[in-house]
Amino acid sequence: QLQLVESGGGLVQPGGSLTLSCSASGGTFWRYAVAWFRQAPGKEREGVACMSSVGLRTNFLESVKGRFTIFRDNAKNAVYLQMNSLQPEDTALYSCAAAWDVCSNFDSWGRGTQVTVSS
Repeated sequence: QLQLVESGGGLVQPGGSLTLSCSASGGTFWRYAVAWFRQAPGKEREGVACMSSVGLRTNFLESVKGRFTIFRDNAKNAVYLQMNSLQPEDTALYSCAAAWDVCSNFDSWGRGTQVTVSS
């Protein structure tokens, strides 16, 4: 399992942008699929974006397609979530997660970073 630490959350106005970062340690990072999840108050956690290890396949929550981008830097053991055109409904606690090779059975989780979209 990896140890994951997120950063980069904050308060942003509607239409604004943020880039979240997740730093990993404790394993062979490049062999892990990495993902971002989010959970809003009173709602279930949902997967936002995921990038596999080999092949770098990505998939996204429908509501964020075209606005969010996931990318990774294996040399830095880091994964990022660039978020553009943010809307109030994007407000949530964002967490990164990792799974061996493909985007399923995530067994490493960070504690999350809060993103609040409000005017």
